[in-house]
Amino acid sequence: MEGLYSMGYKVPTPIQQQAIPVLLNNKDLIACAQTGTGKTAAYLLPIIHHILKNPKRHLNTLIIAPTRELVLQIDQQIDGMGYFCSVGSIAIYGGNDGITWEKQRHALEEGVDIVCATPGRLIALLQSGNMNFDHLQHLVLDEADRMMDMGFIDDLKTIIGYLPKNRQTIMFSATMPPKIRALAQEISNNPEQINIALSKPAAGIVQQAYVVHDNQKEALIKQILKNEDYQSVIIFSSTKENVKALEKVLRNTDGSVKAFSSDLEQSEREEIMRDFKGKRLRILIGTDILSRGIDVDGISLVVNYDAPPDPEDYIHRIGRTARASKAGVAITFINQRDQMKFFHIEALMGIEVPKMPIPVELGPGPEYNPAANKKAAFKRHGPSKGGGKGKPRFQNRR
Repeated sequence: MEGLYSMGYKVPTPIQQQAIPVLLNNKDLIACAQTGTGKTAAYLLPIIHHILKNPKRHLNTLIIAPTRELVLQIDQQIDGMGYFCSVGSIAIYGGNDGITWEKQRHALEEGVDIVCATPGRLIALLQSGNMNFDHLQHLVLDEADRMMDMGFIDDLKTIIGYLPKNRQTIMFSATMPPKIRALAQEISNNPEQINIALSKPAAGIVQQAYVVHDNQKEALIKQILKNEDYQSVIIFSSTKENVKALEKVLRNTDGSVKAFSSDLEQSEREEIMRDFKGKRLRILIGTDILSRGIDVDGISLVVNYDAPPDPEDYIHRIGRTARASKAGVAITFINQRDQMKFFHIEALMGIEVPKMPIPVELGPGPEYNPAANKKAAFKRHGPSKGGGKGKPRFQNRR
């Protein structure tokens, strides 16, 4: 309780209210909850409670997450919640030196209360020596859908093969497509299921969109960033190359900007995130690597410089702002090619995002007419992979 109070927890979120009793009763769980809803504490608190009730200390819990950033974030949460009760954890991820490798290997062999790991590095460690999972009681898959998207399904099954079958299995996922449900049924024992506000952005996010030509984006983003109310900004672009190019453009007008990509060394990525969290860095530019698992308070603006490829990615991107019941702004630039994408995003959310007027000095932008742009694309390139005729089909996944 001291740990909770010191971290500022006062009222449980809906996912915490529903998940904690299930996990305290040692039941398996499949929970569908988007990022920013408090899901990490929803599974960490009952796990720490179980660890403290067990007089014998050993490697008790394995948490698997898709990215280094999320693994480190979970490890930091454990440090905070377990600070006053001496619950130990270690973060296991790649991109570091031989000394760190040995430290990670030793922790797995000798035992630590909780291990947080990325699948790739954990597989490498498992194949290099004898890891003691004999007393493991809890397995957590965090952001399971993201791990599936990143191609980790075979790695996950390999890892699970090392674990005792008599364990509690906990799966958290922002979306629940059939392949996730199939995996859950395969590795769980009669799991309880919880669904929390799937595919809906936080109420505090003010969503806006600008319908623009590509050659208008650069001038528009510079104008938007002149607003000094936006003190902490994340900009999403579609590729690493575009991220680096945009960093060069913005650096000329604002020195407090950094590109964040998988090309950076792990130490560089950690330093950038420390500066961003500490408000020493105003603008962070990245690809979808930033859309999940980056928990930074007080992000005032998220900009989709390129429209995201699908509706779920949009939800995750704009979910970086307006966290913990705070307010924030999310702006998307929509060129002619991306109009159909954005139409599907609006359809999934069940709302129409306001289209803001472009500053007069930038000239007129294209008309927002998704159906017409889809027909034009069809004539140029033929049918899309989805095929089909007539109106676009989508599921209203509320």
